[in-house]
Amino acid sequence: MAKALTECQSISVRIDDLGEDLIQNILNRLPAKSFASAACVSRSWNSICNRVLSSPKLSSAVSFNPLLENAVNEVVDKVLLEPIRPHFALVSVGPFFLLEETLQLIEGKLGSGIPIIINVSEGIIGRDVHTDQFVEVQWEVTVEDDTAVLPDQHVQRGIILTVGFLPGLKAHVIPLFQHKGPQGLLVDKFVTDIREAASTVSDSASPAGIILFAGRKTNIKPVLQTIDSQFLYGRNIGENITMSPGSTCAAVALVLTRDMNKPLGIGETKFHVMLSTGVSPIGPTYKANSVKHNKSSTWLTASRETARQHLDGESILEEIYDQLGDRILYPAFYVGVTKRRKCSVGTEKVRRMQFHEFHEVLGGDEEYLFVNYPGIKTGDPFRFYISDSKAALSSSNEVSDKLRHLKLDCERRNNHASGGFGYSDKVKVFGGIIFSCCGRGDPFFGQPRIDSSTFLNNFPGVTFGGAYCAGEIARGNLGLYEPDDEEHSFIHCNQHVFGAVYLVMSYFPPPRER
Repeated sequence: MAKALTECQSISVRIDDLGEDLIQNILNRLPAKSFASAACVSRSWNSICNRVLSSPKLSSAVSFNPLLENAVNEVVDKVLLEPIRPHFALVSVGPFFLLEETLQLIEGKLGSGIPIIINVSEGIIGRDVHTDQFVEVQWEVTVEDDTAVLPDQHVQRGIILTVGFLPGLKAHVIPLFQHKGPQGLLVDKFVTDIREAASTVSDSASPAGIILFAGRKTNIKPVLQTIDSQFLYGRNIGENITMSPGSTCAAVALVLTRDMNKPLGIGETKFHVMLSTGVSPIGPTYKANSVKHNKSSTWLTASRETARQHLDGESILEEIYDQLGDRILYPAFYVGVTKRRKCSVGTEKVRRMQFHEFHEVLGGDEEYLFVNYPGIKTGDPFRFYISDSKAALSSSNEVSDKLRHLKLDCERRNNHASGGFGYSDKVKVFGGIIFSCCGRGDPFFGQPRIDSSTFLNNFPGVTFGGAYCAGEIARGNLGLYEPDDEEHSFIHCNQHVFGAVYLVMSYFPPPRER
């Protein structure tokens, strides 16, 4: 080892005669592992390597190899094809790849010292390692007698790996535990742990952003009522978390915090969260009456805001079907409930909050309307919403417009900097992550790759990938769904249905020295 290092150092002395610019060009072409070795050769090479990685990077790859070990090797080799020092790794797999085995393989490749989160998704979105084509693939799942059936194991095998290098930020994994007893979700501890993680490295208790993954059966709504940050959402977690007896890990958050001790010469990574909605309101506004609930659902009657007559489940659904007519075949139905609640964390002062939450409609009979999840109270107003591909396509076009304006803003800043003012390097969008509802995709839109083309048409060649999920999260408001009323912009709406959430990352280099 010592002899090899001496020979490498001797070679570096001769190569140093080439000049730093040419050496940097050579090192910039190395794969990540060789690049990491080169950074250890000498102080001068280490300094050059630090310059190469002075700006953030995102790298992502998809494999459909049916053998897990081979699939992991393929995506890891692809994301490490260029210099990068992973600060975190996000992995989404098909239902026939085991979470624990996937985690062990990824840790063996990337090391256990970085946050790694593995989740079973409803499908994956990204660039195939073999064809270099961008793909949107959903797992084929049918339901028979309330049981999910996967028809072909080979169709359900796939993986997407995304690694990020974000200088100036720190990445933390924070679990949300659930006790089996009456305590349930330990929301207060979860929020406190996030704030403490942010406070230890930055001058604020608020993180720069959170990417949240939860188990299929986790009701994440109580968490969203207490945290004010940027969210994205996945499903079915697998992470290296130590749990106490009697507890389960209901969710896990990748928390990104600003580093107040970041090195000189490091710019700022900015996050832009955009949402494409996929439902539209239908029918009048109702008020909940005679509310009952259990652990997983709510039963209620209702009355229109303009009348006192109590309506049962069948009567309410008949009104909605009459309003719908034959406009949309086989839509998914939800109720959007506006809730006014008191919220607090620990011993903090109680806050009064107003927020909008969606509950899937399960059915109705001569007594009650049935919706999923508890949390609705007598007197809460609600409207029906239906899945709507036309509304989703219109919203996707709006997101595309926002992305185009972001691109133009980067170009404007760079043109200004070229005149001798502004930044030391180019302002750029360097990556994006998407979480799209599993109800979307090609069959929903009637045309291919709508969600991915929204980003790729504006930023071709920029790293982009993600997964299909159920219950996508992004900080928003009711005005996204009902823009005609100005008051709706003050009503929070953080968990969405039939939506696509885009996390777009841009880099602002430090100001140029004068």
